[in-house]
Amino acid sequence: MPGRNLEAVIAATREVGDMAMARWRGEGKAVSVWNKSHDNPVSDVDLAVDARLKAVLGAIEPRAGWLSEETADNEDRLACRAMWCVDPIDGTRDFIRGRPGWCVSVALVVDGAPELGVLYAPALDELWVAQKGHGATLNGEALRASRRMIFDGSRVPADSLPKIDRDLIMVTKPNSIALRMALVADDRADLVATLRWGFEWDVAAAALIATEAGAIVTDAFGKPLAFNTPRAQAFGVIACAPGIHRAVVSRLHDRAVALTSSS
Repeated sequence: MPGRNLEAVIAATREVGDMAMARWRGEGKAVSVWNKSHDNPVSDVDLAVDARLKAVLGAIEPRAGWLSEETADNEDRLACRAMWCVDPIDGTRDFIRGRPGWCVSVALVVDGAPELGVLYAPALDELWVAQKGHGATLNGEALRASRRMIFDGSRVPADSLPKIDRDLIMVTKPNSIALRMALVADDRADLVATLRWGFEWDVAAAALIATEAGAIVTDAFGKPLAFNTPRAQAFGVIACAPGIHRAVVSRLHDRAVALTSSS
């Protein structure tokens, strides 16, 4: 099933990405933006992309469940062996501000693990593709993730670094967490790590791309990620070079302790 669908999934992701690109920076007409909750913006473009993806992907694999940031969750997906896991526009803040760090994220999850993953960042002209067991590519070129073995000096996408992380090196940070993880897959960063609850749609496609490129992807505790779970959430995500994974888990623990002590 996954191999047969790959080209169709790529085509669908490109279609909606180009549709969003036509509205980026207000091209065509103004983008309507509101907050779904505090500091959680969404636009009419997010919803349009979501609706189109649901229609096209549903035709590709109609037996699959559906999980998307912009669709009310339905527990019926839990009974499905396969599930589409979608973020119509990951990095909405960059999209609405006219910055390029956003993408369309599409994954097909089978038996709790991503089998296909596609990220399309039209403003960056980047198409990331992975199929389980078949590697990952960026614009058709095979990816090889960071192989860094020393934690000090590791490259991390960030706007600023807390004192505890001053031994790291900042690189450009897109708003999209999926694109940040993809930077590890392309050896433009050595690690991405978060200490907050995150949703499956944020990371499903990027997790497969990074893993297939040779990175390691886990939750903040260093445990494997699971997909199509009842809450559709995990605490934190790590995507990094395998040689520094233990050090990243340890640093996140130290950071959590520091945050607790200061609160």
